[in-house]
Amino acid sequence: MVVIISMILLGIVAGYFLRRRKLRYLDNIVMGIIWLLLFLLGVEAGSDERIVRWIASLGMEAFTISLGGVAGSSVLSLILWRFTSKNGCGKGDRR
Repeated sequence: MVVIISMILLGIVAGYFLRRRKLRYLDNIVMGIIWLLLFLLGVEAGSDERIVRWIASLGMEAFTISLGGVAGSSVLSLILWRFTSKNGCGKGDRR
């Protein structure tokens, strides 16, 4: 837990000192890392026999709940992104 909090604080400090620089590819790098982490999470879940058996036994109910969670998170993230971009806190704002 200390490592996680330390990394977050280190990122905040780095962001503070780099805030005036134009970091053109940072959004793409962050998105790529998120996709990689999601893929690795899927690999980890797929390699665990207990999880695979559990998912198979739950069937359509688990799939529907998971799909609803992913869809809801995606929609709300898009709404938040558009809201913050319109208010000057989004992608192009480098104060």
